[in-house]
Amino acid sequence: MTQLAPARGSARLRATPSRAASFLVIGLLLAVLLVFFVLPVIWLLLAPTKTADQIVHDNPLSFGSFAQVGRAWRHLFSFQDHALLVWLRNSAIYSAGSLVLTLLTSVPAGYALALTRFRGRKTLLVITLVSMIMPSATLVLPIFLELNRFHLIGTVWSVILPFSFYPFGVYLVYIYFATSLPRDLLSAARIDGCSEWQLFSRIALPLAKPVVGLVAFFSFVGNWNNFFLPYLVLPNSNQFPIQVGLNQLLSSTPSFNPVAGAGLNITIPELSLAIIVAILPVLVLFLFSQRTLVSGMLAGATKE
Repeated sequence: MTQLAPARGSARLRATPSRAASFLVIGLLLAVLLVFFVLPVIWLLLAPTKTADQIVHDNPLSFGSFAQVGRAWRHLFSFQDHALLVWLRNSAIYSAGSLVLTLLTSVPAGYALALTRFRGRKTLLVITLVSMIMPSATLVLPIFLELNRFHLIGTVWSVILPFSFYPFGVYLVYIYFATSLPRDLLSAARIDGCSEWQLFSRIALPLAKPVVGLVAFFSFVGNWNNFFLPYLVLPNSNQFPIQVGLNQLLSSTPSFNPVAGAGLNITIPELSLAIIVAILPVLVLFLFSQRTLVSGMLAGATKE
């Protein structure tokens, strides 16, 4: 018994430096997170409360006044006859329209790939994976040529149809149905006389609500934040989504474009306020769908 005490004491001495090192690493990671992620967000939230001159000369993290927020909003709202509201409306139309088509195609496709056996199934899975990992910018040129061939450039469909192609959603649904849907339940339903459509609509689909919500969230966020494709296929400012509109707003800011922005009321506070307004729909959607997102991320974690 007397020989065990020194061993335990030495173990504590070895554990103390290890714990201190782990705390040091965690502290450094939190410091990096603070500098590169938290501080820019705080600066963005405080920028509309100050004038452009105060942003340059005052403390970057100081608060200005709520009256300046009102002035920045009036200047932003009057830009090009309320163009900001038009861009927000367009983003809502494009994102919602493509979301509906995404769910109508991704969920049945994932279900079919997971629960049916047919010739070419593995090939379709490989194509889905390859399409999922390819950068979206690599597909812009062939999509543009295809849209131009069908005379869809400059129309609402030139944005909605490409946004509806969502292989990541197909793969998420496939993983869920392949791992979490009880096969015994489907077999019992077939014995009771359910058709394949009834199996999908009355049994599989209600059980897949969490993963469907996850696909819907990722699809909506990706469509809302998409910039490159709408920038190429939409020639008219009245058709721009909010992300492309922010680019036009940026080019109308004298700090970034002294020639084009001369004489306009758009400065850094107005631009910062426009960015905040652009991310608010996604933020509100995230806050109200956290439970569904967590359930969807855990879906398929266990195999029945």
